[in-house]
Amino acid sequence: MDIETVQERAAAFCDALVAGDVGRATEEMSAELRRNLGEVVALLPLPAIEATVASVEHGGAGYNVVIRFIGEADEVEIQTRWKDRDGRPTLVEASHLSKTARPADEGGEDETALEAEARSEA
Repeated sequence: MDIETVQERAAAFCDALVAGDVGRATEEMSAELRRNLGEVVALLPLPAIEATVASVEHGGAGYNVVIRFIGEADEVEIQTRWKDRDGRPTLVEASHLSKTARPADEGGEDETALEAEARSEA
């Protein structure tokens, strides 16, 4: 198991979640995480619009991978831990690092301000 392989598996996990294929995403998870799938899914902003691997670092017997998810209402960073299981990188832990609300559609705000200005001039 090397950093490139871990990054590839983490990217496949991201791609599956953006595609809405939670079943395929679970293929990257350990049996323990699959048994507690609800807890993992609760960490994620679903549906995910975008998911990217922000960083991969070797640490101890595994790799720490930060994944950034963008949903419709918020952005979430998840700290994941990947270890070798049966000769392949496997997601064994996941926890929140941060959660940020996404700003409202700025175009809509501008239109509202312009409409209000037009009404005040009339």
